[in-house]
Amino acid sequence: MNFNYYIPTRLLFGKGKLNELHQQSLPGEKALIVISSGKSTRENGYLARVEEQLDLAGIKHCVFDKILPNPIKKHVMEGASFARDNQCDFVIGLGGGSSIDAAKAIAVMATNEGDYWDYVSGGTAKGKTVPNQPLPIIAVTTTAGTGTEIDPWTVTTHEENSEKIGFGYDALFPVIAVVDPDLMLTVPPTLTAYQGFDALFHSTEGYIAKVANPISELYSLKAIELIGKSLVKAVADGRNENARADVALANTLSGMVESTSCCISEHSLEHALSAYHHQLPHGAGLIMISLAYYKKLIDKGACPDRFIAMAKALGKSEATAPMDFVAALAKLQEDCHVANLKMSDYSIEKDNLRKYAVNARRTMGGLFDLDPVNLTEEDCIDILTESYR
Repeated sequence: MNFNYYIPTRLLFGKGKLNELHQQSLPGEKALIVISSGKSTRENGYLARVEEQLDLAGIKHCVFDKILPNPIKKHVMEGASFARDNQCDFVIGLGGGSSIDAAKAIAVMATNEGDYWDYVSGGTAKGKTVPNQPLPIIAVTTTAGTGTEIDPWTVTTHEENSEKIGFGYDALFPVIAVVDPDLMLTVPPTLTAYQGFDALFHSTEGYIAKVANPISELYSLKAIELIGKSLVKAVADGRNENARADVALANTLSGMVESTSCCISEHSLEHALSAYHHQLPHGAGLIMISLAYYKKLIDKGACPDRFIAMAKALGKSEATAPMDFVAALAKLQEDCHVANLKMSDYSIEKDNLRKYAVNARRTMGGLFDLDPVNLTEEDCIDILTESYR
């Protein structure tokens, strides 16, 4: 009963809300729109719709379209240079978590000297204080996974050093977030599942973290409940508007969990995998390790009542034991057709599992301090070994 609460983002949530963007008080006269290097943002008309909103508001704009599914430092630096060269005074992240995360990092470097890794903490990063305010950020999400539209965090990979590290502070809260489930109707089933599980794990981790508090707990349990209720439906029928809205709300609530509680070491372990294997989708990596990870926490006696509460929120109303959560999680993965993911399909070799465990602690070791129980390096290797296929 002792916590701080700060989420300053103006949230536009619901069907058709993108159409209201031009009515908002936008934070500048020229926007840099950051999108992925893929085709979907353009082909689905989402970029054109955002540009139309800016035109209605009398805002100039240009596009930076190099962002990868796991954003890399090189593109952050290129995007920041592009923003300066084009005299942009705010940034719009349009797309999934990668585009919005990259928009935040670009916003930092558009107004600051040096290298992005000067300001990140962990691994080879220097952890310097950011001297100048970043450009204001608007987030328009087209996926339901990271909740980054409503939190101050961003994740970037240093591609040369195999370091994937989260970074953030209050100035990286978007000033406006648009969460319009209509923009998510075209997400393919597999990606819908990967993203939905990412949102789920933000909430489960935040619920059992040492710093959980009454506000984050409310957000966590509601997000878990919505995913248990509707993720399978959204995967089975992407045009199901009610299911999409439920999962979109779960995603945004999970971002609020990130803003009021935190991730724990499950995310550190996955980041270590995708830091070396950029083609591994973040959500897929989390799914691969999740059952062994939560079993390990339960075996070490972590917060049994909370695991029972999460099992009930996922839909297992008769839950009486912590392992009921693992059973409910396994069933959800089966129902979403992601229960048989293999690390070996992404060139992850069993002989290298210790390397990933070491990397997780070296780059994002701070999250281990927030775990409900102590996980040793050997525990991490056990989790990865049990997860390996």
